[in-house]
Amino acid sequence: MEEIMHIAGHVLEHSIEDTLYLIPFLFVTYLAMEWLEHKAGDKAQNAIKRAGKAGPVIGAVLGVVPQCGFSAAASTLYAGRVITVGTLIAVLLSTSDEMIPIFLAAQVPLSTMGAILGAKVVMGIVAGLALDGVLRLLHRPEEHLRIHELCQRDHCHCNGECHACEENPELVYKAEKDEEHHHDHAGASIVKSALKHTAQVTVFIFIVTLLLNVVLETVGEDALAQILGSNSALSVVVAAIVGLIPNCAASVVIADLYVEGVLGAGAMFAGLLVSAGVGLLVLFRANRRPKQNLIIVAILLVVGIVAGAIVSAAGIVF
Repeated sequence: MEEIMHIAGHVLEHSIEDTLYLIPFLFVTYLAMEWLEHKAGDKAQNAIKRAGKAGPVIGAVLGVVPQCGFSAAASTLYAGRVITVGTLIAVLLSTSDEMIPIFLAAQVPLSTMGAILGAKVVMGIVAGLALDGVLRLLHRPEEHLRIHELCQRDHCHCNGECHACEENPELVYKAEKDEEHHHDHAGASIVKSALKHTAQVTVFIFIVTLLLNVVLETVGEDALAQILGSNSALSVVVAAIVGLIPNCAASVVIADLYVEGVLGAGAMFAGLLVSAGVGLLVLFRANRRPKQNLIIVAILLVVGIVAGAIVSAAGIVF
């Protein structure tokens, strides 16, 4: 009984820690989105579309900052169609999650860390630009902002009740120019709406993180390490799959095994490339289009496996 209570306390402590530090990122992101929704017009939307072409470059550079706060923010922005899918992919691929703290603790040379982070940024930029480029070549129509749709779904009522906008979310951004279709934004509380969104997503992340930590604590990270290091031929694929686990334990185990020499450079790179922390959790919570989310996960997995295989085949050592 005492051991169970110890495990429960350990799991709860880590779940709270994994969730709390995301709150500022989520709040600032939702605050910006609420402001954009209330102020957006044709000029604002056109500016976003123009910036979208360079989005993957900016996203990859920002995503390399330690921890997964930016991946959570990017998933939220993509759900509102503020950024492109290529920018989202760039952020998710460059996000380092727990890699840097583990490497610093193990006294890994700064040159090695710099090389790995640089490679992640490059992969993020290349994959993001390529994806956006392909979608443009296929003449896929640019989606309107969907921030208002998120508000309607989460019952924030930040723009009052409007059945027309519920059916066609893009109408809200043209309301200020339409005398027959008007929203009164004066009484709306941007901060209140942002807080409500943040609270809802935070609760979701905490619950899922708690469940994942229970599983990992029960199964044990040692078992996960054994699976990763048991077959060198499949280690790249297995590491990439493990990297998709939306929990910091994935990047911790992969980084640890690389430091200990159990994993090769290819497997390490594949796993850490797709390890976006809770970014994927936020994506599935905020973007209620399961098929799109699964395609994004599939793209991450394929990029991770291909990049890891190239590193292994080329004999690259970071």
